[in-house]
Amino acid sequence: MSTGYIHSIQSLGTVDGPGVRFVVFVQGCPLRCSCCHNPDTWAVQEGTVHTPTEIVEKAKRYRDYFGDKGGITLSGGEPLLQPAFARDVFALCHQAGIHTCLDTSGCILNAEVKALLAETDRVLLDWKYTDEALYRTHVGCSMEAVRAFLTYLNEQQIPVTLRQVIIPTINDTAENVQRLQDVAQQHPCVDKMELLPFRKLCQSKYDTLGIPFPFGHLPEPSKHTMDTLSAILKTAL
Repeated sequence: MSTGYIHSIQSLGTVDGPGVRFVVFVQGCPLRCSCCHNPDTWAVQEGTVHTPTEIVEKAKRYRDYFGDKGGITLSGGEPLLQPAFARDVFALCHQAGIHTCLDTSGCILNAEVKALLAETDRVLLDWKYTDEALYRTHVGCSMEAVRAFLTYLNEQQIPVTLRQVIIPTINDTAENVQRLQDVAQQHPCVDKMELLPFRKLCQSKYDTLGIPFPFGHLPEPSKHTMDTLSAILKTAL
């Protein structure tokens, strides 16, 4: 049985997939997003070590709260960096009748990741930008890698919630959201879309770590901006 490095656990999450979720934030991420809220998750081996059985046994304690829609979500960090562990967690969840959800950037697609996806009921896919140059500058990978990941999800008919953080002066335009619509419409597996407001509560984490927050100088989006852009999505699906 595999083991995994875990950053933290949220027992009753409500914004990490459908229903009430037991959310496991894994340690480690290969990306360096300029808007990252969790720089303390970047290093893989700085978390606590758990077995899949330990994680699922903890999740079972909260299953009465899951209802018909809830379950477990693996977030991060980036769960795709620990695919064998994530797969084993999800396989045990399915044995216990617990819905599985993967919160990911979609930056890795290999045989181990495909094995993980075979045990995944829903993917929350963070499509960070709709521009290749922005991806390379502010994420550290190619948008085409994420597109290949979504294409595979579509082939496997795995339901997807497409998400994007809206960052003023970077991607807070109707044109960007319309391009995001196009991505969804080209992939029928996408049955839900969410725009999330950029927040700067993470500034203290960067200060503690002694590293600069690349987007620390940018404002948070206004409610009017979020409402305007979210209204565009109503015609997407």
